[in-house]
Amino acid sequence: MKHMLLTLGLSLSLCGIVAHAEDDLSATPSTSSEDSSGAFRSRKFINLTLGIEQDEKLPPLPDNVEFKGDFRRVVTADYSKDLNVIRFVPRTEGFATMTIHDKRNGKVVAEYRIDVKKSKLDKIVREMRSLLGDIEGINIKIVNDRVVVDGQILLPKDMARIYNVVAQFGNNASSIVTLSPLAQKKIAEFIARDINNPEIEVRSVNDKIILQGWANSQEESARAEIIAKTYLPARIVDAAVEKGVIVERKPANDGIINLIQIKESAPKPPPKMIQLVVHYVELQKDYSKNFKFQFTPELGDNSQMTFQTGGSAAGGIVSSITGTVSNLLPKLNWAKQHGQARVLESTSLIVEDGKKGEIKQITNQPYTVLGQNGTTGTAFAEVGIVTTITPVLMGEKSGSVRMDMAFKVSSMIGSTPAGAPITSANEMTSSVVVRDRQSAAVGGLIRNSSSTGYNRPAGQKNPIISLYASKEFMKQQSQFVVFVTPVVKTSASAGSEQIKKKFRLRD
Repeated sequence: MKHMLLTLGLSLSLCGIVAHAEDDLSATPSTSSEDSSGAFRSRKFINLTLGIEQDEKLPPLPDNVEFKGDFRRVVTADYSKDLNVIRFVPRTEGFATMTIHDKRNGKVVAEYRIDVKKSKLDKIVREMRSLLGDIEGINIKIVNDRVVVDGQILLPKDMARIYNVVAQFGNNASSIVTLSPLAQKKIAEFIARDINNPEIEVRSVNDKIILQGWANSQEESARAEIIAKTYLPARIVDAAVEKGVIVERKPANDGIINLIQIKESAPKPPPKMIQLVVHYVELQKDYSKNFKFQFTPELGDNSQMTFQTGGSAAGGIVSSITGTVSNLLPKLNWAKQHGQARVLESTSLIVEDGKKGEIKQITNQPYTVLGQNGTTGTAFAEVGIVTTITPVLMGEKSGSVRMDMAFKVSSMIGSTPAGAPITSANEMTSSVVVRDRQSAAVGGLIRNSSSTGYNRPAGQKNPIISLYASKEFMKQQSQFVVFVTPVVKTSASAGSEQIKKKFRLRD
């Protein structure tokens, strides 16, 4: 740092001004007096110790001033016009005066009475300055035959260092350093930056941190308090408090006062509705293949055979055969057939997210029963399909739906000799995850049968010759499959306009 210096004598040195020049280093009283012309001037007494420099903050001065007096006998003075500070460097013991004059009119604007003494504490001051000179905000001076460290510091950790250095010199040194209010203000800014919530305000009041404002939840409020406690520095115990001269109140919440209020949570949005479109499909695979070769000529019922004797023919016997022959040409039959699928039922229902939906498609099949006295009555057997589906959305924005499904299918397959129905039931449970508007297919095999037959000719009355060969193969498979398609809707009324338009319904 460069300063503009005005030389106040041949012995003045060109040295820099320290950063703490604004403090009153001499702690001597200053007075104001009025001269004969009616103008006021500042008068101050300065006590200096040989070997110890001291900076003095000057009152507001005119642009062009002049320094007079016999101060050059005992001190060297350096003046910084930019900082309005003068540095005194003691040279010898003695008493002197410095007056500052306005060159425009020659009036005295400030007066200093300088008293330089020799002290054995100057060595202690130099040593302490070499150890603590890098700590900003402190000042080391001699007061009442003791070296005193005064000022305000920004970092609490520097207080421990100052304490350890002062302790090295015993009763010859003491410290009255305090923590600067600017330090707490800076800490509050760091806390607010890390909390990163514009609705939470962080303030420093009387060495305490106050948190106030609004948080969205109790967890957010607790998080802000934890961050504040992380930044809170160690508490400095004042000597007066330690000796009981001052009774200090205990800091609330360890120095953090949490006044954050919790916002009322917004009402949860209504649950989404899920439309379930269900198709019940029976997949039949009926495969049959038969082959038959038949050559069985036969005589009809009007066929005759006669014999006659005599005549001119040799042997004397004449015979004749008359009749009708059927199936004279061979027959070849070949056939092949396939089955197909058919839709048994199609239905749809709307279920709230996470709730169970049930579809019952039941038919009561009547049958006759005998009572106690031989009277007849009618009972019913339930046959049909019962479906239970519970859809659950996997996430607010995922679009996937988990469906827990249970199916029960019962059907009539016959009756007992007494007329009671014989039913078969198939039950199936499954859980699948599909995307919105995609279908899941679940099913089970109900029936699987096959048969093969060889050479089973029909009976012939009067075959002349019989050539018959046949083979028949049949395989039947039946599978019941359910296709479920979830459609996520915002409400149960979604899509109603399209239905009204399709069926031409009016309100």
